[in-house]
Formats: sequence, C-alpha cells, structure tokens
Amino acid sequence: MSKKNRGWRELPLLIVFALVLAIVVKTFLIQAFFIPSGSMETTLHGCPGCSGDRVLVNKVIYDVRDIHRGEIVVFNGVDSFDSEAPSLPPGNGAQRVLRGVSRLLGLGAPGEKDYIKRVIGLPGDRVACCSNGHVTVQPKGSDTAVALDEPYLFEDDAAVFCEAGTGSECKDGSSGVLVPEGRLWVMGDHRSASSDSRANGTIPIDRVIGRAFVVVWPPTRIKVLPVPDPFR
Repeated sequence: MSKKNRGWRELPLLIVFALVLAIVVKTFLIQAFFIPSGSMETTLHGCPGCSGDRVLVNKVIYDVRDIHRGEIVVFNGVDSFDSEAPSLPPGNGAQRVLRGVSRLLGLGAPGEKDYIKRVIGLPGDRVACCSNGHVTVQPKGSDTAVALDEPYLFEDDAAVFCEAGTGSECKDGSSGVLVPEGRLWVMGDHRSASSDSRANGTIPIDRVIGRAFVVVWPPTRIKVLPVPDPFR
C-alpha cells in the first residue's frame, strides 16, 4: 500500500481522535464561550445577533483554590437568572447539529442558561450601593466597608440596592446585602444593561463553570482578563 493511500485511510481516525480530544478538553479542562450580550461592556464585547468576543474558561481552577473577588466567571443560571439574549428557535435536525458543533467550538449558542459576570461579593461579605456613587463591599470578618473604584465599568447606573431582588432604598446605616454561605454576588460591567444579582439574587458557587481568563477572538481583541486593582 502506498504512503498516499495509507494517509487517506488514517485521515478518518485522525479526525475522530481530534474530536474526542476536543470534547475531553471542553468537558474537563478549558471551554470556549461566546458573549451574547452587552452586559460586560467594555471588558467583553457582545450583543444579540452580532459577532461577540470569544473567551476561554478555565474549568479546573476552582477545584484547587477558592474564587476571588473581581474575577470574571461563567455560571449556569437555570431557574434563577433572566435571559439577556433572545432564545433561538428549535430548528431542524441539521441546524441542531450545527449548533452543537458551534457550542463545542465556542462559536455561538446564545439563549442557553450560561452567564458571564464579575464576582463582587464572596460568602459572608456585605454588599451595598451606593456610597458616593460606588458599590461597597464589607468583607467577611471586617467592620469596614470598602468603596470600589471600578474604572473598567462601561456605564454605572448606581442603582440602589439593599436586598437582593428589590429596588428598595437603603435606610441610613443599612448594612447592605449579606451574601449567604455557598453563594456569590455577581454584577456586569455595563451596569445599566446587566441582569445580575441586583435583580436575580446571589448565585450558588456549585453552579460556577469556571473562570474566564482570556479573550481569544476576534484577533484585534485578544487579551488576558486579570483581576482589577480594586480587588487586589
């Protein structure tokens, strides 16, 4: 058998191996995600129906350490978070297959219940807004609330919150929202366009898929996603 013919016979095996490897990496290590809305502008670009940023998410980092304030996380918000992107119609069999491939490659699938937000409060923290227009965080075990300087925000609507899921005004001396054990307070960087913990409440830590650590597409937007100075 010629080398050329042997190469053609081995090609299907190589394709299958590549697909299996991609599935293993996506399932256990790193997954690509598409940004379907503008709730994280300008840190991450995205909007319904447009070509938004693609990020890589480390799915194992929180198996070896705790989540830190300021990190951008992807989580499953099924039954708790309102959708920020229009749901896609069911489609025919071929369309569903193409969508499945797109999800594998991180090229699409808006309308799923995966969300991306920035971690503001950890379990035991007290979070409130506003102090001179700033969100404040009183870390667990501390008697002092820290006003966050957030230069990465696209737009800050300074929406007042004292209790998750309410728009009530904070009373004088209010201690803000106490983040329960096992949960996180998350917010978008485009505050006026973000459906986050202010409207939906805290999220369970066990729903966190991983940390978004780099933008990989488009090429003009490639960058790492570090923890901002206010959280260091």
